[in-house]
Amino acid sequence: MPTEISARTRLFTESVIREMTRRALKSGAVNLAQGFPDFPAPAEIKEAAKRAIDEEYNQYAITHGSPNFRRAIADKVRSYNAIACDPDRNITVTCGATEAMIATMLAVINPGDEVIIFEPFYENYGPDVILAGATPRYVALRDPDFSIDRAELEAAFGPRTKAIVINTPHNPSGKVFTRPELEAIASLCRRHDTLAITDEIYEHIIYGGARHVSIASLAGMAERTVTISGLSKTYSITGWRLGYVIASERITAAIRKVHDFLTVGAPHPLQEAGAVALRLPESFYAELTAMYERKRGALYAALTRAGLECSNPDGAYYIVAEIGGLGFKDDFAAADFILDEVGVAAVPGSSFYHRPELGHRKIRFTFSKSDETIAAAAERLSHLQEKLAARSRLARRD
Repeated sequence: MPTEISARTRLFTESVIREMTRRALKSGAVNLAQGFPDFPAPAEIKEAAKRAIDEEYNQYAITHGSPNFRRAIADKVRSYNAIACDPDRNITVTCGATEAMIATMLAVINPGDEVIIFEPFYENYGPDVILAGATPRYVALRDPDFSIDRAELEAAFGPRTKAIVINTPHNPSGKVFTRPELEAIASLCRRHDTLAITDEIYEHIIYGGARHVSIASLAGMAERTVTISGLSKTYSITGWRLGYVIASERITAAIRKVHDFLTVGAPHPLQEAGAVALRLPESFYAELTAMYERKRGALYAALTRAGLECSNPDGAYYIVAEIGGLGFKDDFAAADFILDEVGVAAVPGSSFYHRPELGHRKIRFTFSKSDETIAAAAERLSHLQEKLAARSRLARRD
């Protein structure tokens, strides 16, 4: 029996984020590692899903998405993202933004191509590029504000550059790419005939003066952008796996072919409920922002009181904390200690970097949790310094 595995699977690891969730469940730690809510989804969306099941939307939808859901997506992206969009020619519904990204990569990438990825990055992007047969090229977002080094970005573009991946609002940093930054990226894409593949899953979770801009709305970018988003984060339904891709008709046709053979289609009754979600009033989004601003403030206060250095994000629902002053050799050692001894799960920062040394002084926490969960984490984190002192005394005795 053949025992050899694909060489490409040796080039990446399993998800560190989801491993930290498994460890939190096993140990009873408060899980601030994985970005999913532990509070109820909106009642009207759940009722819509139940109604769709009762109305017998229980068989396959059209492979690339139910007509009702695609119409709702088209209406939403025209009004919110300023993207001209036809539901029949430009939209593919997928099993989450995760499938949307890999379906896009497989549809547009050829072996030997290069894809630019900003680091830190959501951990799926590198493996997706590798699985598509391309080579990732990494460009660092610079500390302390995760800014773009224009010279480094320009140097990453070359004759084999097929695409650049943009995640805004950004996981893990919470950076919201500004219009001038996106204009600069768009200029390089036009100059080098490069696709922009954007992950905008956190598009409605933004704070203060930050504004979400879709690069596809900029001049000359509609035909060279693949816009990816979904319902998981905005509507607190990560388990429903509803994502979508917006692209030109030519690229959409290729993505639909790949999607068909990856998953056939997303759950039909949940798509019907998704159409209801996308038609919620503006007040829903104002309440969403206010809720996450409150949670952001609570976690930031807990982390700083515990002696961790961090800054408030402009978007998404994560806080990256600096752990260099805690005395650990690296981020994995710090995350292990905080999970095992303090009882709070976080994600080692280097798992978001191709060059792990860039993340060895960072760990990521999520505040996509109930007020009770954040309060429980805060209480445990309040003991961090005494746990560290006990660790130091033990080390001196040894």
